[in-house]
Amino acid sequence: MTTDRATPPLQADERATLEGWLDFYRATLIGKCEGLSDEQLRTASAPPSPLSLLGLVQHMAEVERNWFRRVLVGEDAPPIHDPAADPDGPDGGFDVAHDASLDAVRTTWAGEVAAGRAHCAGRRLDMTSPFMGGQVTLRWIYNHMIGEYARHAGHADLLRERIDGATGV
Repeated sequence: MTTDRATPPLQADERATLEGWLDFYRATLIGKCEGLSDEQLRTASAPPSPLSLLGLVQHMAEVERNWFRRVLVGEDAPPIHDPAADPDGPDGGFDVAHDASLDAVRTTWAGEVAAGRAHCAGRRLDMTSPFMGGQVTLRWIYNHMIGEYARHAGHADLLRERIDGATGV
């Protein structure tokens, strides 16, 4: 398993550091999917959990949409996946269709990442957006997203190792 991902900057300002870590974990999650068939990516490899690598990527597309489009800029962006089919709600996306492919899921995810980057460009870290009756800063959202990706990269490590024994990256 080889993944082309940039090491977050060792000496940079706060924004470059946050963006660097977020991009690092984005690349880590996608890297865990490299070299596997769509069938393997749909495999729930730790029963009884239905969690799969493809489901993680779908979920992160929903999470990107939620935080960078709905919360940050107040866009009325509908769920990517049918909320009636996903009891985890609008940022769920864990349920994987039998014909889902990495190409399709990755394209959707990459589109949400690009939208997120565009919405963050030019915004100060201390700028706020309405959230749950209060305000949330872009800084908070970046930190939340880093944590979300890091947690799911850990899940992806375990899932990948169960599928083909690959570890690392």
